[in-house]
Amino acid sequence: MASTYDIIIRGGMIMDGNGGTPFIGDVAVKDGKIEAVGAVTGSGSEEVDAQGLSVTPGFVDIHTHYDGQAMWDSHLAPSSWHGVTTVVMGNCGVGFAPVRKNTQDAVVALMEGVEDLPGPCLNEGLDWTWESFAEYLTALERRKHDIDFCALLPHAPMRVFVMGDRALNLEDANQEDIARMREITAEAVRAGAFGFSTSRTIAHKTLAGDHTPTLHAQESELMGIALGMKDAGGGFIEMTSDWNTPDPTTEFAMIRRIMEASGRPLVFSLNQRHDRTEAWMDLLDLSTKAAADGLPIRCVAPPRPIGALLGLSGSQNPFAGTRTYRSIADKPLAERVAAMRDPAIRGQILADDPWEFNTWSLLSRVGFERMFRFSDPLNYTPSREDSITAIAARTGVTPEEVAYDMLLDDDGKDFIFACIVNYANYDLEAVRTMYSRQHVIPGLSDGGAHVAFISDASFPTFLFSYWGRDRQDGRMALHDLVRRQTREPARFAGLLDRGVLAPGMKADINVIDFANLALERPNMVVDLPAGGRRLMQKARGYVATMKAGQVTYRNGEATGALPGGLVRGTCVA
Repeated sequence: MASTYDIIIRGGMIMDGNGGTPFIGDVAVKDGKIEAVGAVTGSGSEEVDAQGLSVTPGFVDIHTHYDGQAMWDSHLAPSSWHGVTTVVMGNCGVGFAPVRKNTQDAVVALMEGVEDLPGPCLNEGLDWTWESFAEYLTALERRKHDIDFCALLPHAPMRVFVMGDRALNLEDANQEDIARMREITAEAVRAGAFGFSTSRTIAHKTLAGDHTPTLHAQESELMGIALGMKDAGGGFIEMTSDWNTPDPTTEFAMIRRIMEASGRPLVFSLNQRHDRTEAWMDLLDLSTKAAADGLPIRCVAPPRPIGALLGLSGSQNPFAGTRTYRSIADKPLAERVAAMRDPAIRGQILADDPWEFNTWSLLSRVGFERMFRFSDPLNYTPSREDSITAIAARTGVTPEEVAYDMLLDDDGKDFIFACIVNYANYDLEAVRTMYSRQHVIPGLSDGGAHVAFISDASFPTFLFSYWGRDRQDGRMALHDLVRRQTREPARFAGLLDRGVLAPGMKADINVIDFANLALERPNMVVDLPAGGRRLMQKARGYVATMKAGQVTYRNGEATGALPGGLVRGTCVA
């Protein structure tokens, strides 16, 4: 007898994405879609035994930066290693379209500085066969992928495309500029952009220290772009901001006006800064009020500290900006370590100005009091007593000396874990409060970016293992965390065909051994174009991941199936 279905997942604990009570049942898949959920009769060409395991929708990550990697790599790892089956890229106002030949270098320089994607990798990996955003989307469709991805229209390249050097000089857009950006936005959304992204933070700079062209964009410019989405009848706004123009309340009032005039949803990044430790509470309350008033607003918040891994094998360390370290930075790791063990060089590096050649804009926000040895086993919630500052105080040396010695451990292969945000009080109580609000989505993984010193594409695995299992006080229900990582971001983004295990939905599915879900230690690999390196981090516990009804990963290993690719947004216009 012929099989009734392509795949049947048998006897798993089903967490369907709606947040209801989990139940034991089966999931049947045919032709890339879910056919039945519950007690399934018939047979499948493949049957997956899920007894003792959990079955969830594929995870949706709405804040990534795979804009370049999607061009040259069919596997959007590390996100695809962590149960993610759909991502949204093009966040923070940076990306690669629209672009003219004479603005390509500026676009690359911005992506290199803001998202730590090396310029040589981008120049080799991108063939620049496009100018408009629509042409960029067409270029993305040339390659098959292991997951789906959606693209946002980034503000910075569009601003440079329209204004040229005036954009780079942070000049205000005139009415003609705004009208053109409105047209481009409408064209992009009609072509399949899922919306528009912008940045208003001084942390986003080129390696030369130039601010992102969007930093001081006026309300009239942002309003015009949002109205371009209204013209097309689709898309959402993604924004990253310091919320200090001039204060959170005033700036938030501006985005409310833009949302009300355009009718478009908005999501912004929310985290606890260490220099303005209470500002996140104001933003959480302001956004909660806006959501209660009926505005389609969401916050995306990380489930742990955003953590830089500072090391000699990566792109950043506390001494990378010193004159002496810079003189040896291009040497192979073993030679660098040998040089740094020389007492004379050690003394000179410790005496040098760490800011002289610094290219990392966030270094000023991360002091030694929130830097820790990257322990084994992994610990993303280290205690205050384990900080470099505390170790220095106990041992009678300077924090710089402690950090220097840590960098040389394991022949220079070890890392320092530097908490950039969400760890002001050496705990995750701020995250717990954020996640108590229903309009907050877990995320901000930056998958595909900061490739040589941040490894946060593993956020989904941490979310479930820490908040859903390991945390002693304030543990969250796994099935509700699943809802937050599947249905909620999918619906917000307008991906109404996924995020829930129900008949007719796209068969994006995870089979997970939650009891043994765990992160592996990140390692540096050299596999980017032009010999670029990146941090990669795997996980244990993902028994199977399915994309559009095909098994793409079994026990963390790729099967070779590539059923994913570009998803184009739809609009009513």
